[in-house]
Amino acid sequence: MTKQFVLAACLIMTLTMSAMAAKPNKPLKPSLFAGQGIMMGELTSTSIHAQVRLTATTQLVDRDVPGRNGVVKFALIEDVALPRPRFKGELTTIEKQIVETKAEHDYIARVIFKNLKPNTSYIIKTKIGIDEDTLRPGPTGRFITHPGKDQSRPISFVVVTGMNYAKFHGDNRIDRKIHLEHNNTELPEPYQGRDKHLGYPALASISKLRPHFFVGTGDNVYYDTPKDPRAETIEEMRQKWHEQFVQRRYRTLFSHVPTYWEVDDHDYRIDDGDNSGDHLPSVEMAVRMMYEQLPYAAMGDQTTKTYRTIRVSKDLQIWFVEGRIHRTDNAMEDGPDKTIWGLEQREWLMKTLKDSDATFKVMVSPTPMVGPDDKRKFDNHTNFNGFRHERKVFFDFLKNEGLNNNNFYIICGDRHWQYHAEDPTGIEEFSSGALIDANSRPGRKSGEELSTDPEGHIKQHYLQNPPSGGFLQVVSIPGGTGQARLAFIHRDEHGKVLNLEIKAAK
Repeated sequence: MTKQFVLAACLIMTLTMSAMAAKPNKPLKPSLFAGQGIMMGELTSTSIHAQVRLTATTQLVDRDVPGRNGVVKFALIEDVALPRPRFKGELTTIEKQIVETKAEHDYIARVIFKNLKPNTSYIIKTKIGIDEDTLRPGPTGRFITHPGKDQSRPISFVVVTGMNYAKFHGDNRIDRKIHLEHNNTELPEPYQGRDKHLGYPALASISKLRPHFFVGTGDNVYYDTPKDPRAETIEEMRQKWHEQFVQRRYRTLFSHVPTYWEVDDHDYRIDDGDNSGDHLPSVEMAVRMMYEQLPYAAMGDQTTKTYRTIRVSKDLQIWFVEGRIHRTDNAMEDGPDKTIWGLEQREWLMKTLKDSDATFKVMVSPTPMVGPDDKRKFDNHTNFNGFRHERKVFFDFLKNEGLNNNNFYIICGDRHWQYHAEDPTGIEEFSSGALIDANSRPGRKSGEELSTDPEGHIKQHYLQNPPSGGFLQVVSIPGGTGQARLAFIHRDEHGKVLNLEIKAAK
């Protein structure tokens, strides 16, 4: 190598470095993702809600998923069956909405699409960006609108409860003594499978079934697990939802299965909690988080009722009741003034049930009404020191209207075991059981001293044994030339059928 060549190379390098130093560095664009995927909710025959949370990562960082400012562009497309592969322009976009994310709403962009066609397939495509000039493809959602009251179609949906993140993943801060006292069993070992990083196995089983919708009955997150420290601030409460919904199996499931949500005690304030006491989280914080994290209503709207009824098809109507916001204190003496639902909700429930002409009427309750439950508890309709007076008022109404053994069924969450039970009045209840193995426990038996039915009046058509994680699948089957039927299917977390009950329309 000649001296001239070396000198020339050094000169070029010097000039290049000088030019780079003279030029200001372009600031790196901050990373932006939709780390929790898309969530669709409140599906009807003519509308749907959809939301996307903008994030700085696609995975947990210090137990959380930081949010990001930006914009989300939602495009609603009718999913038309085409005779050839799809090319750009073959699908017509029906509506577009652009939403800017804000820290005050936890960087969640939410839209509502209305005026849809019943019994029709749709696609929601999204684009995400720091601004409208930097948009790139985001998550996609697919759904089918309900057929509505004038059409019959096979309908399948799943019901779950008890999605305890800390128990599944393992959290050494959980108090084992309290767990034994409250659950009648030692704290189970956390999940050990090689697919643990994907999230709960039951979600993959549900995804394979391709249900039309998913119902979370409450205990969707656990603000009070571990008990110390428990979530007491808005940031700590949000963190519980972030770590839950960032799991890959949730993102996959919710991309093609719309949702309905209820909350119970653990995702409201504390275990068996009500609206009394000055402990944190406060009632105001609890309600704010419900409406913020779950697609009940337009973002910022806290006036829309969280109790509602959905007419799915000619054969099926579902009622979702609210069990926390309107309740009086658990410690009150039972009687006419003690209520879980509040008078307004109870009157609405009875009126809409009476007015319904659906073949099957299904009420989804966060907590049990038949049971049996643990004798020690006092926060639901089955408990001795709970809300039995309100249960009697409602059961008397069902009996007077001829609904007690006539195509009306209750589905409940809350209890950590699966069952099918029948009250002496003829009213039947199906418990979904906990979603994950580590949150399941042995159930209470009818006639057991420590149960809410020590004299054994309740018929237990099915009581899960041994306990395991899983879910309840419900299938509405049109009658055609025969009777319409409703199938209740208890499955374990791997999708195995544990119990099947088929009800023919009466």
